Amino acid sequence: MIQSDIAPTLVPSADACVRLKEVDTALSNVAHGLCDFPQSVLGAKRLNSKELVGKAVVRTFQPGAEKAWVIAADGRKFKPMRRVHPDGIFEAVCCESYLRDQDQRYQIRYTQEKTTMTKHDPYDFEPLLSDMDLHLFNEGNHFDIYEKLGAHLRTIDGVEGVNFAVWAPNAQSISVVGDFNHWDGRQHPMRKRVPSGIWEIFIPGLGVDSLYKFRVVDTHGHQIEKSDPFGFGAELPPRTASVVRDLTRHNWQDQEWMTKRAETDQLEQPISIYELHPGSWKHEAGKHEGWMNYRDLAHQVVGYCLEMNFTHIELMPITEHPYTGSWGYQTVGYFAPTSRYGTPEDFMYFVDFCHQNGIGVIVDWVPAHFPKDAHGLAKFDGTALYEHADPRQGEHPDWGTLVFNYSRTEVQNFLISNALFWCKKYHIDGLRVDAVASMLYLDYSREEGEWIPNEFGGRENLGAIEFMKKMNEKVHEICPGVLTLAEESTAWGGVSRPTYTGGLGFSIKWNMGWMNDTLRYMRHDPIHRKYHHDELTFSLIYAFTENFMLPFSHDEVVHGKGSLLDQMPGDLWQKFANLRLLYSYMWTHPGKKLMFMGCEWGQWNEWNCDSSLQWDLLQWGSHSGLRRMVGDLNALYKNQPALYEVDFDPAGFEWVDSMSRDMSVLGYIRRAKDPSDFVLVVCNFTPATHGEYRMGVPEPGFYREIFNSDSEYYEGTNIGNGEGIEAEQIEAQGREWSIKMALPPLGVTVLKKS
Repeated sequence: MIQSDIAPTLVPSADACVRLKEVDTALSNVAHGLCDFPQSVLGAKRLNSKELVGKAVVRTFQPGAEKAWVIAADGRKFKPMRRVHPDGIFEAVCCESYLRDQDQRYQIRYTQEKTTMTKHDPYDFEPLLSDMDLHLFNEGNHFDIYEKLGAHLRTIDGVEGVNFAVWAPNAQSISVVGDFNHWDGRQHPMRKRVPSGIWEIFIPGLGVDSLYKFRVVDTHGHQIEKSDPFGFGAELPPRTASVVRDLTRHNWQDQEWMTKRAETDQLEQPISIYELHPGSWKHEAGKHEGWMNYRDLAHQVVGYCLEMNFTHIELMPITEHPYTGSWGYQTVGYFAPTSRYGTPEDFMYFVDFCHQNGIGVIVDWVPAHFPKDAHGLAKFDGTALYEHADPRQGEHPDWGTLVFNYSRTEVQNFLISNALFWCKKYHIDGLRVDAVASMLYLDYSREEGEWIPNEFGGRENLGAIEFMKKMNEKVHEICPGVLTLAEESTAWGGVSRPTYTGGLGFSIKWNMGWMNDTLRYMRHDPIHRKYHHDELTFSLIYAFTENFMLPFSHDEVVHGKGSLLDQMPGDLWQKFANLRLLYSYMWTHPGKKLMFMGCEWGQWNEWNCDSSLQWDLLQWGSHSGLRRMVGDLNALYKNQPALYEVDFDPAGFEWVDSMSRDMSVLGYIRRAKDPSDFVLVVCNFTPATHGEYRMGVPEPGFYREIFNSDSEYYEGTNIGNGEGIEAEQIEAQGREWSIKMALPPLGVTVLKKS
């Protein structure tokens, strides 16, 4: 579209052009990279004087160019342009018909250092974001804004290129810089859309894999290059440029999985998650840092998880992050899978391959904070745009990071659209939301005077609460079947309850209390455990107040804690027996399951993100036996509805023996939705063997032993109950019927009525 110029821009003077002072000022600003509306003087502008009706002035800025021409839309005519600014601004007056020929557009040709180049004029294209796009984003309700902001491949009137858009309302000017313009911030200034604060430009000729950044002249006049907040790809760190990516290339083959997911109540399904750090699960010789590509990782991890019967994989943050040692929890590229392990298409292949093999994919998502790296979100336009200005609200004292300003509608929109982006574009099955407690409380890790109360004088972060509720509502509404899982460590009520009942709306809450109490109990020498019996039984007082997940995550094996195996008391045999006991208790306790990689075979070393897991330990029977048991526990779990169907209701659990403090024994029943389908679980938390322990049962019949953590197959002592035990009409634990059974040392026995 040929726009009207600043009237009266030109008057004819023997083919020369006489400009008004305002035009000269605007051209000077363009030449110095300080223009917020380059279309006012660049591109084709219709002339308003009577003498020049039907004509337009074309201006272009080509720094360093010696000559320039306007090529007619039909490609057959050339019109020389005259230099009107010493830094390389050229202009020519042309007939409007010269610049348009049906759908064809004029081009600019110029010479520079004996090279001639021809390209379409970026300022011959209108902005692509509609007024409704801008309104919805500023309002906080544009949930697919990632389709508009960032870098997007477009074809306009047959001209291919990339449309760039970025939100930075307080910047003085913004330019797109990249390898295509020698990182020269003067060449592609963006147009500011007032009052939305979004800047936009279409650059013809660019394509996939182009490197770029936004050169921002901030509100204080300082220049800084920023990565794209909505960028779909990034360079391999420590390089920091964004990369143009095409997210439509992968041909998804998981339609059956996606359809079934949307139709299934996930909370009534078995969920056994294998938490994975892609960079340290297994190293491959010859690869950079030993990192495997997403595609290679897919085949090896999926094969392993199928062997081990896990239902889901949870990836520690795979969003782009500058510091590998942050494990991904200090994110810069919220819309970019880290390039450490391949391209976005490679990651799509990973997820797709998992789905085709019946394995769900959950990712860690970090909306709680972001790092201060200069190329990231921090002070993006010179102001506290994504964060708070006051450090009492905006800086996280534990991690040296910045806290999102959840009360700002555009920031909420950024984060909610990001959550939906991973679910829709990458078919992610769940978002494990990190550090929820730090979001909920304004005084989190802060002393008196280091935080600012909310408008009612309280410590609750009202903006964060509103954000989490809205995020959960939109994810569950738009992506049915996707789980949201809260890592929340306080007694906040209703984390996993619907928002319409006053809850936060998460699907599941991590049971950090169970994890802490249980590990503390297991660290006690068995001879002292009778004094700490309530550390086991306490979890059932609150077990059904939330939809809980039982996690043994990476957090339990870092920062000097040692591995789980190393945390167990006793000699070598007892350490392994205790760990088998711990896992068996966990898998039969109400709640979904999560285990960090390496824990399944008892890695000795504390986890290190720079090193591969200790796969060589599997040559030893004690380690391989433990791994076999975890695989069998998963199989038992998936095959017994009583262990997963009623995880979040008291109807699914029943104490049989919770009072055997002196013997450190627990007995309980797990029931399925059909209450006649149940299993009996008996745990012995001491190394003492009990040959004739009487345990009450709900009804008469033959109770078959279907699992024993002390099996010799797992390197145990093989003390058990053979094929099973017939119930006797002898009262025990207040029940009319009972069985007399053997309790293996530091063991768990699961029985099912035949």
